[in-house]
Formats: sequence, C-alpha cells, structure tokens
Amino acid sequence: MSRSIIKTPLDTDLYKFTMQQAMLHQYPEADAVVRFKCRSDFDLRPYLHEIRDEVEALSELYFREDELRYLKKLRYIKKDYVDYLRLFRLNPKHVRVFIEDGQLAITVHGPWVHITHFEIYILAIISEVVARNKYSDVDYNEGRRRLYEKIKMIKQAATKIDLSGFSLAEFGTRRRFSREWQFEVVDILKHELGEYLVGTSNVDFARELELSPIGTMAHEWLQAHQALGVRLIDSQKAALDAWVKEYRGDLGVALTDVISMDAFLRDFDMYFAKLFDGIRQDSGDPITWGEKAIAHYERLGINPRSKTLIFSDSLDIPKALEIYQHFTNRINVSFGIGTNLTNDLGCPSLNIVIKMVECNGQPVAKLSDSTGKTMCQDATYVEYLKQVFHYNGPTV
Repeated sequence: MSRSIIKTPLDTDLYKFTMQQAMLHQYPEADAVVRFKCRSDFDLRPYLHEIRDEVEALSELYFREDELRYLKKLRYIKKDYVDYLRLFRLNPKHVRVFIEDGQLAITVHGPWVHITHFEIYILAIISEVVARNKYSDVDYNEGRRRLYEKIKMIKQAATKIDLSGFSLAEFGTRRRFSREWQFEVVDILKHELGEYLVGTSNVDFARELELSPIGTMAHEWLQAHQALGVRLIDSQKAALDAWVKEYRGDLGVALTDVISMDAFLRDFDMYFAKLFDGIRQDSGDPITWGEKAIAHYERLGINPRSKTLIFSDSLDIPKALEIYQHFTNRINVSFGIGTNLTNDLGCPSLNIVIKMVECNGQPVAKLSDSTGKTMCQDATYVEYLKQVFHYNGPTV
C-alpha cells in the first residue's frame, strides 16, 4: 500500500463510486477529458514535480478485501461492481501534469469509467502538497479553536431556536489541509455534534468512524450526457433517467446547477420531482434557489415538506444556520460543508476544481449560477448551449 498522501482508494467522496458503478453498467465505452483549474491567485508551478510524483504513486493503490466487503454492504452497491473494483487500478499514464500559459495545468484523458477517480485524489494531493510546503509551521491548536467555535455556534443556536430539523455532512476531502487533519475534524464532529452530523462524503472515514457515507451524483454525470447520444435539449432528463435506471429510488438527490437552476427546473417535471427525494444546490444565491425549488414543488402540487434541499456551496456554519432558519417548517434542509471545516487553520485555502470539458470527442460545459464557475474549452459550444437552454446567467 502506498505511503503517499492517498493511502487507500476509499479516501475519496462517495459519489465517485456511485457514478462509476453507473458508468460501468451504462457507458463502459465512453471517453472523457477532465481539466484542472485553480480559481485562487496562487502559483502552483513550484510544486509540479511533487504533485506529479504523488499522481504516479496512485498506481500503487488497490482495494483490500475488507474495504470491498464494506462497499458491498452498502445496499446500492452491486456485486459485479465490487468484482470490478477488485481488479481496478489507476493508470497515471492518463494524467498529464505540465505548465501552460505560465500556470500549472493538469488534464486527464481516457475511458470515463477508468479516470473518474482521479479528480478527488488529485485535488486532495494538490491541497496537501501546498499545505505541507507553505504552511508547515501551522498551529493546529488554532484550527481546533476555530472548529470548536463552529460547534459552539450550533449548540448555542439550539438553545434559542428549534434545531430538530438541522443536519450537516462533512464534504471536505478535495480541499482539506491534510488527510490527518480531516480525520481529526470528522472525529471531533462525530463526538461533539451527535445527531446533527449525518455523515461524511469521505468513504474511508465513514468506514473507520462508523458514520454514514454521503453522496449521490456530481456535475460530470450531467455534463457527460451532453455527449452521450441524446439531443442536447434532452441531456439533463437523460442523465436523471439513467440515474433512476441504476438506483431505482436509492440515492435520490439530484444536482441542479450544471446549466442553471431555471434550466434544471424546466426539465424536473412531475415524474422526476416525485421520484427524487430532493435536490442539491452548489452555486448561486441559496435563498433565491430554495424559493425557486419550493415554488416549483407547489406548482406541481407536491408538498415541499416531503422533499429535502441540500446546500453545499462554500458554506460555513453561520450561513447554514441562516438558511435553516429561513426555510424551517417549509421544506426539509440539510447542509454539506467542506473547506470551511477541513481547511480552516488560519492560513489561506486554495479554490481548486477539476471539471469535465469533453466527452466522446465532443465539448461539454457547466454553466453555473455563480460568476467564475463556468468551465468549457469551446466558446462556440458555450454559446450554443446557452441558446438551447435559454440561459441568461454568468458565463465566465
């Protein structure tokens, strides 16, 4: 087993496994290209060789039998997929780490089902390489102080308002300060927050700490369907249909912001709105987004209180409590909090992403509800996508 940053293939978000299973069953021959982007003003070039070495070390990862037994116990994970993982190995030859236009660039190209796992591993590698080089003298006690302040906010809020419907999950693997620090954070949250903590997206920590692994789908699932043989206008509905085919009622939370909330709701008809347990927000104004969701359910004659809104866009505890108070008793809400929990020790954290830019030789794009989150290599395709979906939001 590798002694590098990523020590086990379970050290990633649950949705990597749920999506990979669906890829294996439905799109085993699909080809994809994903690309790294640093949204922070930070020079990553000095760390190129260290990052490249860590990526190469990913080839040493393999699933132990006890890890496979754990995955097999999850009711939505199928036996043939577990058998596939028993043979699965990451091939770093799919990854290119280089300098482009004076910045660190990373692309991953290969069969979609083979390369999907690189995303979280590479982001966690970059974040930790920077942390251990630039912030090696960090004061962990300051990180603990900040963490306990956040826990105190929740406990104090519970003395003033009804928090019986409040819950959060830890979502911080991709931008954590380090694996060890993330583990400590999740362990503390488990013991301090009790029922308010519903789980963690990190499968390895969920296993070790006996928490629920949390996650369904990511942007790449809906993006890929822009190039998987359906009409572009039907791509979101095709992605949701394929998810239903795979999970038949399990993992029923849909992601809304691949082509904006408005475009999503036009496709999220009575069938999907009744079938899915809820939807997840990852860009735009959360209050505006939530109000649109409630109005949509009400127009369809669906009681919003039977559905759940998941908020996961750059959240902190005060913002989560504010959103909760706004929507409480109107619709169920839950929160996924990442960087603010796993990389808040008094030094800056990187805003880094890896997004799909091509599938089956065709461009794909994410048109976010937030400025700065759109990613695509083909400006002409972006304009076409905007026209097809009547998109009026930010495109930079």
